[in-house]
Amino acid sequence: MNALAPDDPPPEAMIELQQVTKRFGRRTAVEAFDLIVPRGEIFGLLGHNGAGKSTAIGMMLGQVWPTAGVVRVCGHDVQRDRRQALARVGAIFETPAFYDYLSGWRNLEIFCQYTAAVPVQRLHDVVDWVGLTGRIHTRVRTYSHGMRARLALAQALLPHPELLILDEPADGLDPEGIHELRQTILRLQSELGLTLLLSSHLLSEVEQLCTRIAVLKEGRKVFEGTLAEVRNTATRVRLVTTDFEQAARKLREAGLIQHVQNGARLSLAPGVGTDEIVRRLVSWQIPVFEIAREQETLESFYLSLMRPPANAPAVAPSLPRL
Repeated sequence: MNALAPDDPPPEAMIELQQVTKRFGRRTAVEAFDLIVPRGEIFGLLGHNGAGKSTAIGMMLGQVWPTAGVVRVCGHDVQRDRRQALARVGAIFETPAFYDYLSGWRNLEIFCQYTAAVPVQRLHDVVDWVGLTGRIHTRVRTYSHGMRARLALAQALLPHPELLILDEPADGLDPEGIHELRQTILRLQSELGLTLLLSSHLLSEVEQLCTRIAVLKEGRKVFEGTLAEVRNTATRVRLVTTDFEQAARKLREAGLIQHVQNGARLSLAPGVGTDEIVRRLVSWQIPVFEIAREQETLESFYLSLMRPPANAPAVAPSLPRL
């Protein structure tokens, strides 16, 4: 993606959350959440179970009312003008429900009766887009999990959306189904110019699909940025020596490393190169058999965000009540 020239306007925000908070009684599900999803991007929303992802998406779709803050979708305030905000939005949210005893085609027709009339040609177009042409007139009860996912995607595409919001769209799919869904998402984005917000636990898929991500932890945003920023967050090296623990301890005391991972990898401090690491270890008479740079992955970065702070007090496990 080309960088904007200094005089270019910023990209249009398809989703904009400003200090959004949602409380359910005394429990805070989302707190002071700021988010901008620019037009034309595939944006990943990550977090553990209970981190607030589904609550945030529910507020974007007007199904959950925020306790505080502003939610704008397609330039419109969802609370003040929900119909206008969601007019060009398609979504797969939670588990899609279908009438199993009816055909996929009849399910789509019924959905249109609840939302807005759609020309028959549009139905044919979306069915073709998701690859269900050969099975669309058979009963949904005969569909595989992957075919149900395609039918849900067809339903989301019916209103000519400019924005697609997909909450765990690959949940339960086998590897082939995940691959097919990925290719379909990429095709929708490139050929139709759609903006997509994707919530997923499959970090490898997010890494292959998304240009930007935001990470929620216990209802709070702990990171927002590009995948390039994730990969450049830290310089990680694999070190092979006679005594890794001693080497790591002395390097940490010298302020040359930030983290130790898996008893074989080190995250270097900013500005520190592998040449400095080797020079120091040799000066301490610690032999170096191998040292190699490794690029940060989304998985390792995500897990580092989820890791409790080093100075956090240990919490004793509670015993079950008998």
